[in-house]
Amino acid sequence: MFDVFDEGDGAPLQFFQSYQIQSKIYMLRYFTTGESHGEALVAVLSGLPAGLKVDQGFLDRELWRRQQGYGRGGRMKIERDTAHILSGVRQGMTIGSPISILLENKDWKNWQESLPVGKGDLTKHKRVASPRPGHADLAGALKYNFPEARYVLERASARESAARVAIGAVAKLFLHELGIEVLSHVIAVGAATIGDKEIPWEQIGPLAVREEILLSCADPQAEQRMKEEVDKVLKTGDSVGGVFEVVAHGVPPGLGTYAQWDERLDALLAGAVMSLQAVKAVEIGVGVAAASSPGSAVHDEIGYEKASGFSGFTRSRNHAGGIEGGVSNGEEIRLRGYLKPISTLRRPLQSVEFATREPVKAAYERSDVCVVPAAGVAAEAMVALTLARCALEKFGGDSMGETRRNFQGYCQQIKNY
Repeated sequence: MFDVFDEGDGAPLQFFQSYQIQSKIYMLRYFTTGESHGEALVAVLSGLPAGLKVDQGFLDRELWRRQQGYGRGGRMKIERDTAHILSGVRQGMTIGSPISILLENKDWKNWQESLPVGKGDLTKHKRVASPRPGHADLAGALKYNFPEARYVLERASARESAARVAIGAVAKLFLHELGIEVLSHVIAVGAATIGDKEIPWEQIGPLAVREEILLSCADPQAEQRMKEEVDKVLKTGDSVGGVFEVVAHGVPPGLGTYAQWDERLDALLAGAVMSLQAVKAVEIGVGVAAASSPGSAVHDEIGYEKASGFSGFTRSRNHAGGIEGGVSNGEEIRLRGYLKPISTLRRPLQSVEFATREPVKAAYERSDVCVVPAAGVAAEAMVALTLARCALEKFGGDSMGETRRNFQGYCQQIKNY
């Protein structure tokens, strides 16, 4: 509230009854709750139309994909994630009310005495006595005034991303109804990379249905080199990061807008993927190389073939990554996430003990060595949730029938352009 005083009699004028900056209210909203070693994770997704078929097997398959990959740690031998839908789905269909999904933490039985909800025995509390460089430990402890980092670790852990994958799978099912598919593949692990070549959609799809997921790379020879990178850090007690690419196939032109800064599709996608644990950079199209290249080598020339694509307009290439001016342009959306190495090391780095401020080695918690393929799956979920949100804002209805009619009408408008 702001008070403005009249200079004549000093009587206060109510300049504003209330002053509040509100962020955009989205049709599709979601959030997660839960801790890494707590009883369960819960994800809530609100705003999906009624009448969407929810395939339980697909949700569980997506959760399984997140747990796979060469270099995962011991936690993956304990957890077998399945999506327990609590609300918003009946008879296998969405009913228009918020969807909530519970993921049981099977490791909870080993932590009940250490992390009780009620007052427990403090002698059984498992302290994180020294912060790990690169983790949220120290920053979180300072922010919340914790004497050590156990409660920071519990929420900051990438275990939380499992809940995002669960609701992201529901978003994928919605997008599938509009002909949009979202998948990922691994570009690099450590120094091993496939280079700058663009992997076509037809080679990415089969990676998601493999019975055994190694490192989700479409190039078998490069994947073997990536495995060697993981083996190398396993021997030395280190960890390794890498690069994944998420591809959204079948996205129509017109999602997002240039009209407001916080509604630009590239900004929304970059923020969504950057929100994932350990992601330190996001690139759309050839964004990094574009900064040092002339315009003639960067921008995608436009052609026209009446029977081609959504509108007949074609592109000679897709350096823009499917987005121009904050709006999807009808090409595949391609973005890359750059993942730092996991910050928990079996050969810990130097740190300081919380209680004494004396130099010690950083704390060690059971952890992974490489999570690039898993991060790609989590990024798929965030991209799917973002695209579903934008699609609902443009085509949304209260039922899937209404949404499909709106979408089909727009597609016809594009074809008639």
